[in-house]
Amino acid sequence: MTTTGPVALIAGVTGQDGAYLARFLLGKGYVVHGTSRDAALARLDGLIALGICDKVALHSMSPADFQSVVQVIEKVAPDEIYNLSGQSSVSLSFTQPAETLAGIALGTLNMLESLRRLGGRVRFYNAGSSECFGDTGTRAANEQTAFRPKSPYGVAKAAAISLVANYRESYGLFACSGLLFNHESPLRPSRFVTRKITAAAAKIAAGSGARLALGNLSIRRDWGWAPDYVEAMWRMLQCDQPDDFVAASGVAYSLEQFVAAAFREVGLDWREHVDYDPSLVRSSDIMYSVGDPTKAAQILGWRPTVGMPEIVTRMVHAERDMAGVA
Repeated sequence: MTTTGPVALIAGVTGQDGAYLARFLLGKGYVVHGTSRDAALARLDGLIALGICDKVALHSMSPADFQSVVQVIEKVAPDEIYNLSGQSSVSLSFTQPAETLAGIALGTLNMLESLRRLGGRVRFYNAGSSECFGDTGTRAANEQTAFRPKSPYGVAKAAAISLVANYRESYGLFACSGLLFNHESPLRPSRFVTRKITAAAAKIAAGSGARLALGNLSIRRDWGWAPDYVEAMWRMLQCDQPDDFVAASGVAYSLEQFVAAAFREVGLDWREHVDYDPSLVRSSDIMYSVGDPTKAAQILGWRPTVGMPEIVTRMVHAERDMAGVA
C-alpha cells in the first residue's frame, strides 16, 4: 500500500464507483482509505476484480452515526473525501424509504458537519444522481434544472445535494455534488437491470434455456461508462472553486435498444428470449432521462469516452469471460 501522497477517503468503497475511484486515485499516487458499514464482513468483489484489494485501507463506518463518522475522519485525516455511501438501488428505495433517506441524507449531513467542526480543510465530493431531476421530458437536464424526484432514492439524493450547497455557501466548505447520470460496468450488482440484461444474454447464448423478464422497454436513459465518471468526481475536487456538475453522455437510448445490443453481441434476436412482465412496471417510472454535460466539459475538461453500444459490448464480454465462454 502506498504510504505517501495525498490522502483520500472513499465512503462506500466496496461499490461499483468506489472500486473504480480507488483504482483511479491509486494511479494518481493517492493513499486510499475506504469505508464500509462493517469492514470485517464487507464484500470486496469489486476491489478484488480490479486487483487493488491490498492497496486500500478499509475502515468500519456507519454514515448515519455521527460519532462513527467523526472517528474515522479524524483517524484517516484525509485531504479529500468522496461520499459514495448509502443505499444505491432506486427500486429498493420504494420498499425501504426510511432507511434510504437516513443513509443518504443523514449520512451526508454527518460528514458535512464533521468537516465543519474540523475547520473545513478537507475537500468533499458528494454523489448526487440524475434521479433528482425525475423525468427530463425529452430535454437534457443541466445544473439549473429543477429537481422533481419520483422515488424515495431521488428525494434522498436531492436533500443531500441541498445540504452540500448549504454548507458550501453558509460555512465556506469546499463541497461539491456530482449529478451523475446512469453509468455502467461489469461491476454493477446483479440487481441492476443493465447487469441483469447482459448476464442473461451471455447465459442464454451459452445454452441455459432461460428467459429474461423485463418491464417497460420504451423508457430512455443516458448511459455512460463508470470509469469515465469517477474521473469526473476527481476533477470536481481539483477546481479552484467548489461547484456542482452534471456528468452525462448527452445521448438517450431506450431500454429496448440496450437489450437489442446485448443480444446482438451474442448473435441472438432479443425478441425470441425476452418476456414482458407488468409486475416490473412502476407508475412512477421515469420515461425519459438525459443530461447536459456542457458545464463539465467547459470547466472540468471532462468528456465521456465510451458510448452505450460499446458499454454493452464490454459488459457482455465480461460476463462471458466470467463464465469461461469463448
